[in-house]
Amino acid sequence: MRTVGLEATASYLPERVFDAAELAAASGIPEGVLVDKFGIRTKHIARPDEHVTDLAVAAAQRLLDETGFDPLDVDVVMYYGSTWKDWAVWQASPHIAHRLGCKNAWAMEYDNVSHGSPIALRIGRDVLRAEPEVRNVLMVAACRESYLLDYTNERSRFTFNFGDGAVAGLLMGDGTRNEVLGAHTITDGSFSLHVRVARGGSTEPDGYGSLDVVDPEGMKRGLDPITMGNFIAAAEGALERSGLTIGDVSYLCPLHTKRSMFEALLERFGLPEERACYLDDTGHMSGVDSLLGLDRASREGKLAEGDIVLLLSAGTGYTWAASVVRWGPIR
Repeated sequence: MRTVGLEATASYLPERVFDAAELAAASGIPEGVLVDKFGIRTKHIARPDEHVTDLAVAAAQRLLDETGFDPLDVDVVMYYGSTWKDWAVWQASPHIAHRLGCKNAWAMEYDNVSHGSPIALRIGRDVLRAEPEVRNVLMVAACRESYLLDYTNERSRFTFNFGDGAVAGLLMGDGTRNEVLGAHTITDGSFSLHVRVARGGSTEPDGYGSLDVVDPEGMKRGLDPITMGNFIAAAEGALERSGLTIGDVSYLCPLHTKRSMFEALLERFGLPEERACYLDDTGHMSGVDSLLGLDRASREGKLAEGDIVLLLSAGTGYTWAASVVRWGPIR
């Protein structure tokens, strides 16, 4: 079977920083609660004229510049970020490919919201395994969902940590480093109608234009008993397909969650906090989080040859997803 490597990553965060004090003033939630429970010290906010494709291009261009990879050699550009893009019914990936100069690439796109990164690794890996003529996949995600927040809507409190940012990764068939191993995904569609923006769809074309949560208490009651179990089941499934177990995990890259969930995950994986990336300075950025966490860990020198990195995420729908990367040269 063809070996697929995650050859490079890069990320981009907008310049504007929105801190917990500002969020407290906007939402009425005490600053201490935001920091200690929501796990949000700061997040980044895109400029009004800085859209999803701008964020995505910035991250991908950084990757191309840092690696010297010729955009004409890119075979596939895959956008997998926020479903809220520059326009409502529109594909971002062709525009991103065009702006990057990837003239020989074909574009693909899918919407998997907050569980995006692990599934993007899975899809990119599978395309490269299935089609030997495809040499590489440039995967890109971005989020600008801070602009979808209504801080006066108490039903949507759990979304108040949403910030803006982007990430990119270069997958190579017959790769030389950072092998992409197994993946696993679990979906419970009984939660599929709880979180949405009503405006723009065929059901309510003129509906509420911000993120809303239908029956937040009911959603919480339903998710609380199953969330940790599904996180672990997704992780175990991905690790089993990699010939590994939970005890083999060296570094954890989860989505941004409330602080208590992050600590519970650390305990379950038997990892100290320094062996995981907690994005309390960026907040949650849809499908960006876990790959951005890996990019950050790599740049900070926290990953060693042979480390087993678990990317773990979950998103409304409701889906839990995990992918495994073995860090270092592929032998």
